[in-house]
Amino acid sequence: MDHTFHSGTLRQVLETLETDQETGLRPEEGARRLAEHGENRLEEAKETGYLRRVLGQLKDPMILVLLAAAALSFFAGGGRDWLDAVIILLIVVFNTVISVSQEDNARKALEALRKLSAPKARVIRDGVERRLESAQLVPGDIILLEAGDYVPADGRILWEAGLQADESAMTGESLPVHKRGGSGLPQDTPLAERKNMVIGGTVITGGRGRVVVTATGMDTEMGKIAGLLLRQAQGETPLQRKMGEVSKVLSLVCVGVCAVMFGVGMLQHRDILDMFLTAVALAVAAIPEGLPAIVTIVLAMGVGRMARQNAIIKRLPAVETLGCASVICSDKTGTLTKNQMTVLEVWTPVPGRQSQALTLGTLCGDAKEGPGGYVGDPTETAIAQKAREEGLEKARLERDMPRRGEAPFDSVRKRMATCHALPAGGCLIAVKGAPEAVLARCTQVLGHDGPRTMTEGDRRRILGVGGDLAAKALRVLAVAQRKQGGVPPSFESRELERDLTFVGLIGMMDPPRPEVRGAVDRCAAAGIRPVMITGDHKDTAVAIARDLNLFRPGDKAIDGAGLDFLPQKTLEEEVETFSVYARVTPEHKLRIVQAWQKKGHVVAMTGDGVNDAPALKAADIGCAMGKTGTDVAKGAADMILTDDNFATVVAAVEQGRGIYANIRKAIHYLLSCNIGEILTIFLATVLPFPHAPLSPVQLLWLNLVTDSLPALALGMEPVEKEVMDQPPRGKQEPLFSKAFSLRLAWQGVMVGGLTLLAYGLGLRLTHDYAVANTMAFATLTLSQLFHAFDVRSEETSLFHLGIFSNPAMNKAFLAGIALQGLVLLAPPLQGAFSVVPMALNQWGIVLGLALTPLVVCEVEKAIRHARRKKPEHVQEETPAYR
Repeated sequence: MDHTFHSGTLRQVLETLETDQETGLRPEEGARRLAEHGENRLEEAKETGYLRRVLGQLKDPMILVLLAAAALSFFAGGGRDWLDAVIILLIVVFNTVISVSQEDNARKALEALRKLSAPKARVIRDGVERRLESAQLVPGDIILLEAGDYVPADGRILWEAGLQADESAMTGESLPVHKRGGSGLPQDTPLAERKNMVIGGTVITGGRGRVVVTATGMDTEMGKIAGLLLRQAQGETPLQRKMGEVSKVLSLVCVGVCAVMFGVGMLQHRDILDMFLTAVALAVAAIPEGLPAIVTIVLAMGVGRMARQNAIIKRLPAVETLGCASVICSDKTGTLTKNQMTVLEVWTPVPGRQSQALTLGTLCGDAKEGPGGYVGDPTETAIAQKAREEGLEKARLERDMPRRGEAPFDSVRKRMATCHALPAGGCLIAVKGAPEAVLARCTQVLGHDGPRTMTEGDRRRILGVGGDLAAKALRVLAVAQRKQGGVPPSFESRELERDLTFVGLIGMMDPPRPEVRGAVDRCAAAGIRPVMITGDHKDTAVAIARDLNLFRPGDKAIDGAGLDFLPQKTLEEEVETFSVYARVTPEHKLRIVQAWQKKGHVVAMTGDGVNDAPALKAADIGCAMGKTGTDVAKGAADMILTDDNFATVVAAVEQGRGIYANIRKAIHYLLSCNIGEILTIFLATVLPFPHAPLSPVQLLWLNLVTDSLPALALGMEPVEKEVMDQPPRGKQEPLFSKAFSLRLAWQGVMVGGLTLLAYGLGLRLTHDYAVANTMAFATLTLSQLFHAFDVRSEETSLFHLGIFSNPAMNKAFLAGIALQGLVLLAPPLQGAFSVVPMALNQWGIVLGLALTPLVVCEVEKAIRHARRKKPEHVQEETPAYR
């Protein structure tokens, strides 16, 4: 779009566009320009093909190792171990299908942008008004707009009568903007203040006008946002990065241990084919095949819980991202506030005359009765609603005092006047507008005994009260009246707006949502920094932020003009000092989000407007409002809040933290079990045992069935109460902390040692490798099922949690016992899994060894708890040192 269209004169604009404001373009010229400029549509991002998306899922290192293990299993055994390969491939396919289907609806933003364009437009072509599809508009077309119309393209206003536009979706301005034609504006005028232009995709809320189209398609202001969305890449979530680390570590461990084993086998002059099969078994043991699917399913279950709490997640890994959010950048209008103007104060020079002021404000307005209340200009609907609360119905007032004429509001006079017939005869002139503009036309002020002459002291007092109300971030209107015996000779403004009597001031604002302050305080307690980013004025934004406790002592505010002069490097250095960013553009929002991210923060962005979409997409997680949010914002966001409640963000953060903790528990369980399996196979090779304690099919059964059910149940653990009393995790915080890794290691060594002990006892008692293998297999399986119970909490004892408090774990345990019982006891399955029946004493040894991890881990928790409790007890006995 040519940025000079708002600054030139109307004649210059029309000459540049080579059009006529009365007759418009000729049809053939319109067709030529359509071919030159293209249709008035937004470009689409090239959609990734299904095959490419599937291949993208297969690039995961863990998946690649699984595919290699499947190939090795099949080809190394000459096709004999085809069952292993098939099971692995089924897991890969299952994970891929879930991931691709969840991301099918992720690219909706550009489609929603197109829907915002008006499907039809009233156009003057060759001097004749006609209706064209908005896609057929070209620069130079003359279009007609009226209340209720979507603006189909950017344009310069040629003529208007009370034209107002709701531009909140594009600029963040919560109030309708009064438009005007006429002279140009300075070239550097911000988008939100270009009163002589209309913006494509916004809505006309009042009046009517004639506009010349200056830009269409991707050249419009909305097209710029679409371009930002096209250029903005989708980054990895913290969980995806951490799972990538897990995959790489496991891959290196697998390759390293396999190499060592192969070398040892060669030194021992073992058969090369047998060593390949052993390497397959070790690969199966080292890689938790079910982990990708389990993580996906745990996330999906979390999505279901969050949907019941009014948060809809579009991308599964984004659930966990909320858990480590350290900054929430929130739009003001419609997110922190109600997006509904409300009268908060009515002041009159004489106490008790508020009803008179509300009567004048209601009469001098065009609010209409709608299905859910008054509709129209937000300030006028707010006054009418307040009057209704005071028992003054607009319909009854207009019936008793019907309107005879009016002088519409314009941005130069900053006033509106209406003339009404009085029941007893004569007329009432009602005027409302900006306080200084109304006062300039007042000669009297309402007193106790009726109107009296206004003094300079009265004017200073009224302006002082208006200033106090404005300091509270209230939008202030003044109302005045004049009564006369007959209908005025004309309804010109100079006739109606003279010799007025000042009646009062009405203060209103878009109030904060009542639940937001509590949510902001909870964010602060959880170590999360809430920040306001808005297109509204700085003073208004700061007042709202201070009321919500979002703007605290020492915090700073900055507006768009300040950001323009602030280099990005300086912004990155100082971004943490600002709590409020006002009068910002979409480009500013992107800069702010990226500056916080440069500081190492995980950024959540909430918003509802078209102008929020690029920042929603750039943020680590974008949260769009479901009720008031535009389709564009919903399309660009990762999460949609169906109740438009900022407090839902906090609940979602809590769920995100809980889901991460549950995924960590599942990883803890799976890897500690797999360490035991690795140790068993590795030591059996190195020692060496004549026969491997476990076969590849047994290991796959353990990883995919016995391991997976308890891991899924761990993903359904309730969120722990203390989760929101901790600071957020850092973006670079490793999944494997030192304490976590040590816990994994010693528990895995314990499980592996118990398995080898069972194998050794079986050989000593029976001298039968089949019985020893069966005892090892049964011990490893059952010990893992019991171990799942102590993994439910890293700190809290199972007996304090309640042994049966997680129904999913109870079902997983019983299912695991039943499935393992079938394998060990059913003759057809015994052959498939290479196991034999065990004697009663052998079952006793297996059960005793299997219960050991649960007992040892619970004792270790009790010891750690006692060590932590002792210093606290000492501290309580010595309060003087507090």
